[in-house]
Amino acid sequence: MSQPAEKMEKDWSVEAAEVIAKSTALAKVNTNLGQAIEQLSLIEKQTRTSADLASNTKVLLAIVELTYQAKDYKLLNENIVLLTKKRALLKQAVTTMIQKVMTFVDEITDMKIKLELIDTLRTVTDGKIFVEVERARLTRTLVKFKEAEGKIVEAADLLQELQVETYGSMEKREKTDFILEQFRLCLAKKDYTRAQIISRKISIKFFEDKEYHDLKVRFYKLMIVHSLHGNEYLKTCKNYRSLYDTPLVKEDEKQWKEALANIVFFIVLSPFDHEQSDLIHRIYQDPNLKKLALHRELLKCFITNELMRWPKIEEVYGPTLKATTVFTQASEEGKKRYQDLHKRVIEHDAENFLSDLVVKKTIYARVDRISGIVTFEKKKDANTVLNEWSSTIHSLLDLIVKTNHLIMKEEMVHTITKQITE
Repeated sequence: MSQPAEKMEKDWSVEAAEVIAKSTALAKVNTNLGQAIEQLSLIEKQTRTSADLASNTKVLLAIVELTYQAKDYKLLNENIVLLTKKRALLKQAVTTMIQKVMTFVDEITDMKIKLELIDTLRTVTDGKIFVEVERARLTRTLVKFKEAEGKIVEAADLLQELQVETYGSMEKREKTDFILEQFRLCLAKKDYTRAQIISRKISIKFFEDKEYHDLKVRFYKLMIVHSLHGNEYLKTCKNYRSLYDTPLVKEDEKQWKEALANIVFFIVLSPFDHEQSDLIHRIYQDPNLKKLALHRELLKCFITNELMRWPKIEEVYGPTLKATTVFTQASEEGKKRYQDLHKRVIEHDAENFLSDLVVKKTIYARVDRISGIVTFEKKKDANTVLNEWSSTIHSLLDLIVKTNHLIMKEEMVHTITKQITE
């Protein structure tokens, strides 16, 4: 948030312009940079104490520009620290100066000098809300260098220090971009717990605006990496669906076909439950699936009430599946997914898979191995049995009363009819 401007006590614009011009000439002609900075420091104090923001800003910029042009980087760093510690400093002027020096970082080619300047800037901006965005950008630049050196953990830790979600002065797009980078680096250093926490900082509603669909694509690609780590196939399928439903992806045939193919792979890999059953039928209705004939046929096998034989499935679909990154036999993850697909095909027909379903509470069953009988009816507790017995007896007594009433009614009708006829 911008700070309210202090009331200017005196306009130093003329004097400041003269001092800046003389100091610039002095630094160039006589190469006396120290004397030039000294003159500028005097007028800097006068403009600062008089709250002349425009003049103070010009003086600060002149000091850092002269030291940078002279390539006196040590003096530049010293002046940056000195100018940001002044009493009653004008925050907007300091912010402008920091932003100017940040352009020097991009221009400097010597990595040692560049890193020293970044370190100075990060030090002087630490804890100052009015330059929090500039500090965040500097940190991100430093993180890029650390990552390029292979220091992933250090890079991730540096970026995680920034709580950008609390920055009121940062635009939503840049803020989301920062959080996505934090998410990515957490995944890179295999800190999946923290990665999940960071992912929750982003509101899904933010991606409804078409302007941010590129960020949406990045977000769901990272979510896919996270869900794959835990072999959460249903979540992975949903993440691919969110990616697939993005107009930016739908406009590119190669991208949507790849997304749709992965949707099919991960829905058939997902263990059966009501949610999986509902989703697999909705996916099968997608008209675009007709352009992926083999995938459509594979999906059809899982929604048809017929037994599947794994050898036949492997013969028809195996070569195509193994050629994909999902089921590639070149990685342990791919091999495991292929084994899981095998389980999905035969899980309804084998005792060990049935046991897995029972343990996961997907179904209820008790296996009597001696007699070879599987009981799917859940054993009722005593209270349930008594309640059902009581309800049954009550219903039976009601029926007896109604029957007795009907018999008595018929007897009465018969007696009356007999008396009339006689």
